[in-house]
Amino acid sequence: MTRGTYISSFVVLTLAGLAGCSSEPAAKPAAAPLDKIQGKAQINLNESTPADAALNAGGPSVYIVDGLNRYRLFFNKAFEVIPDQEYIAEGVYAQKAIDGMGDPDQGKHGYPLPSSCDRVVKMAWPGLAFDVTDAYSNSLRGKVQRFPARAVFLVTTIQPVTADSAKQKKDTEAAKKDAPSVSVPADKQSALRVEGPTTLPAPLWEPAGGSARCKVVIDTDGKIAELDSGAQLCETVPWSQFRYQPTLKGGHPVKVDTEVEVKFDARK
Repeated sequence: MTRGTYISSFVVLTLAGLAGCSSEPAAKPAAAPLDKIQGKAQINLNESTPADAALNAGGPSVYIVDGLNRYRLFFNKAFEVIPDQEYIAEGVYAQKAIDGMGDPDQGKHGYPLPSSCDRVVKMAWPGLAFDVTDAYSNSLRGKVQRFPARAVFLVTTIQPVTADSAKQKKDTEAAKKDAPSVSVPADKQSALRVEGPTTLPAPLWEPAGGSARCKVVIDTDGKIAELDSGAQLCETVPWSQFRYQPTLKGGHPVKVDTEVEVKFDARK
């Protein structure tokens, strides 16, 4: 290498280094927006295993019921919750976040992945000690493995709903609940469906897929109001996307007891 070539190379490398030093530091990725749920609180005093205690910060097991959705609340610190009081909670919907992260094995080697649970805990409660995060992650994974379709919600903040707002919602629900009901066969009710997917991709925790016949109650507006089924595949259906033509009896809309069959395509 000639002296001139050596000097030129040195100048180029020096300028590149200076450019790198003067550039702005990479911005941290924005934190994912928190999920929000609202509904009545339920307390379960019968869940008292060590795994359950780890989910409720030493207090009783707490659920938030919002229509068809029943969320198990996961606290990292104790919070007094009054049964039947309406609450708004912000935090991380664990299964939704886990599924959003994906799984290269498509659930074929266990659901959820330990690494996904660890990331979810850190999303909700950053800055915890390593051993505390690990304990929460293990408790979360145990609960999700046992009931993968039953929502676990990691709470960051929770507060009671104002009395006026809660009363208005209660009055609306009471009016729909008092409406008369009729039973309609599944095939006949299917013909009245306006919206709603009846074929879905299999969830990560049931990669083989299959089908499920789900007992539901359709309200006077043609929306799914209640789910009466112990099948977890039924619990994972996005029922809020379903809508039917209202059923009339004597010229007035009525509630409908029926079944909906949903198929789940196997993951490849």
